[in-house]
Amino acid sequence: MLRKRGSLILCGTFLFITWNAILVLLLWGRPPPGQPGEPGREHSEQAGSQSNDVVGDVLRMADTFEVELERQKQILLQIQNHQSLWEPSNRNGDIPHQPVIPILVIACNRVTVRRCLDKLLQHRPSAELYPIIVSQDCGHSDTAEVIRSYGNQVTHLKQPDLSDIAVPPAHKKFQGYYKISRHYRWALNQVFKTLSHSSVVIVEDDLEVAPDFFEYFRSLLPLLKSDPSLWCASAWNDNGRDGYVDPGKANLLYRTDFFPGLGWMLLKEVWEELEPKWPASFWDDWMRQPEQRRNRACIRPEISRTITFGRQGVSLGQFFDKYLRYIKLNTEFVPFTKLDLSYLKEETYREKFEKEVYSAPVVTYEDVKQGQLKGTGPFRLQYSTKDSFKVMAKNLGIMDDLKSGVPRAGYRGVVSFISRGKRVFLAPPPGWTKYDTTWS
Repeated sequence: MLRKRGSLILCGTFLFITWNAILVLLLWGRPPPGQPGEPGREHSEQAGSQSNDVVGDVLRMADTFEVELERQKQILLQIQNHQSLWEPSNRNGDIPHQPVIPILVIACNRVTVRRCLDKLLQHRPSAELYPIIVSQDCGHSDTAEVIRSYGNQVTHLKQPDLSDIAVPPAHKKFQGYYKISRHYRWALNQVFKTLSHSSVVIVEDDLEVAPDFFEYFRSLLPLLKSDPSLWCASAWNDNGRDGYVDPGKANLLYRTDFFPGLGWMLLKEVWEELEPKWPASFWDDWMRQPEQRRNRACIRPEISRTITFGRQGVSLGQFFDKYLRYIKLNTEFVPFTKLDLSYLKEETYREKFEKEVYSAPVVTYEDVKQGQLKGTGPFRLQYSTKDSFKVMAKNLGIMDDLKSGVPRAGYRGVVSFISRGKRVFLAPPPGWTKYDTTWS
């Protein structure tokens, strides 16, 4: 494919030069009025009409030339913008300086996986850099047929163990969660151990991705590799409903102590740490426990780069009707790979974030609830107990559940959101040091 693109570049350049040469030859080769050998009477009678014809031809040529010049300019700009992707491959066929980031789609029995795959393929900038691997559990034939219909655009893996899992009697209704956890373990081992990838972005079959989904994760890969205080990057904002995010801050990213999931990047080194103790069920809540998180953070966006359309599933629509269906999906392409994201490094981020939060004026719950905040903000709304957090969060419309004491989208106990167009920090008192794991 890279050789074909190189040929296209050469052809485009050749056509550009040839077109200009033809125009010049045409203009030079046209006989001027009064050329020797023409009869004088005919010349005098036709001179005016010939002059008009020449002017008209030249103007038409000029217009055509201008259109073609603009088209060639756009081609050359595209060549410049994608030059790094069209460099010669090395011996292994990999593109130098461009790490491959596979997309792992976790599928089961939803034929609507087509919507997920269609959007991934629509927005994918390179098949070589972003191979799509669909791992299917459940053995559902209709879903398998949908996945097969994509041919070599995706790699279709099938989880071989479809047996029921022995679970405690009280967990019989949670059999699905056990199978999901088993599937995740098998699929991630395929990506890291069998296919030997060094990172992966995990997407479930009921997610739709934003136009800059791939750009977002590529920009965060170097940060994830270089900062040991980070252990994942997520496309999801748990409080990302329309009206609760700033639509003018599509480029804004945060650190969060809460594992968001729902489109997230994982490194091989972290998987090697997690895989030996991977849980039998409820893997996402297990990820949120202190023993796994180990005081590390994830990156998450102001505006989500995924939305979920899967109301039906093992969770039986938990949170879907109240929160998830209203999540705002980003529609503006942000060139993250060209932005300076060093502000997300731990020491820099923590100092700046805490200064912004605790220098903000303290307001009351009533002021926020009734829309009586004066000024542009941001504002700080303080909580001091589990109950006060849950009451204020619930009544202000953000998610109020805590996992091992960590609020959704929270960083050092602070949850940032928009209320009636103004930034509010729902925050613990100054001097916060750690989460209380009994707040669950």
